[in-house]
Amino acid sequence: MEIILEDFTKRFGEVTVIEKMNLKIRQGEMLALLGPSGCGKSTTLFTICGIHRVDGGRVLFGEQDVSHVPAQQRNVGVVFQSYALYPHMSVFENIAFPLIVRKENKNIIQRKVAEIAELVHIGELLERRPEQLSGGQQQRVALARALVRKPSILLLDEPLANLDAKLRLEMRSEIRRIQLETGISAVLVTHDQVEAMSMSDRIAIMKDGEILQVASPTEMYHEPINDFVAGFLGNPPIAFLDAHVQDGSIHLMNGKIQFNFLGSSTLKNGTKIRLGIRPEHYQPSNPIQIHGTISFVETQGRENLYDVMLDNGSILRSIQSSATESVEKGAQVNWGIQPNKVLIFDQDGQRI
Repeated sequence: MEIILEDFTKRFGEVTVIEKMNLKIRQGEMLALLGPSGCGKSTTLFTICGIHRVDGGRVLFGEQDVSHVPAQQRNVGVVFQSYALYPHMSVFENIAFPLIVRKENKNIIQRKVAEIAELVHIGELLERRPEQLSGGQQQRVALARALVRKPSILLLDEPLANLDAKLRLEMRSEIRRIQLETGISAVLVTHDQVEAMSMSDRIAIMKDGEILQVASPTEMYHEPINDFVAGFLGNPPIAFLDAHVQDGSIHLMNGKIQFNFLGSSTLKNGTKIRLGIRPEHYQPSNPIQIHGTISFVETQGRENLYDVMLDNGSILRSIQSSATESVEKGAQVNWGIQPNKVLIFDQDGQRI
């Protein structure tokens, strides 16, 4: 089902936290709401499921306006960060609870619970209580309970936050597999860029109650609309250098380094800009060399991460295969950037 937020506005008392937001979740897609704490992600999610009411605009499920429809009548499946399992019930009873509330036939309940338990790989756990389950198993139970009644949309509120790193990796792929197999539209709320990029078809990145950009993970990474989006995506993070335009070329390091960039010839002399350089694009083999001193080295198994302090005190980062010869802290390097991989922003942070 397609879900549409149309001029959605939400206030808490005198404070407007979201104003005239427009967003469309396509049929069958996983859309991630990504952003820092307090940006309005969970408020948006809770409005879709009906916990929060709109103060302006509309929420549409398909062609139906559900803006003022109570949460229990919206047919929405929700998985919370805390899982919210009933401790006194078995796994079977937890999953069956939404169907019992609907007063469905016992035989139908048995069949539906068995089917969804098989889908999420917990068929052998149905007689256990929540305290007898691992974090990953509890997550699967919460997911099964959300899906058993065949909701119109699945809402996931920081679903992996309480899992350790290994389980988080496993459940990322499992949740995505289940979403694709069921074909359900889903919204994932997270502040973790890795979750958003690995699990979703599209990302809507938010800041201060506003959606800045909606795009596929690949498009958003390579074509960010502004420096906030560029800085929020990428691990290790992008580095920024101040520069200016002179005679159609980009000048940095007080003019010691100059190179041409497609579009720079249209900018006025003296125009101040910011260069965004990702760690994979600051490498020994690249042509435009920038001298610096290794100030930090971190070995990450198959890769080494270097912080390089430039002559003006700025920092560039480089990530390189550990198969190459490692460089020690304090070493002088002349690594280079690739002009066509550099992101250019104006002084307001907007992409040029």
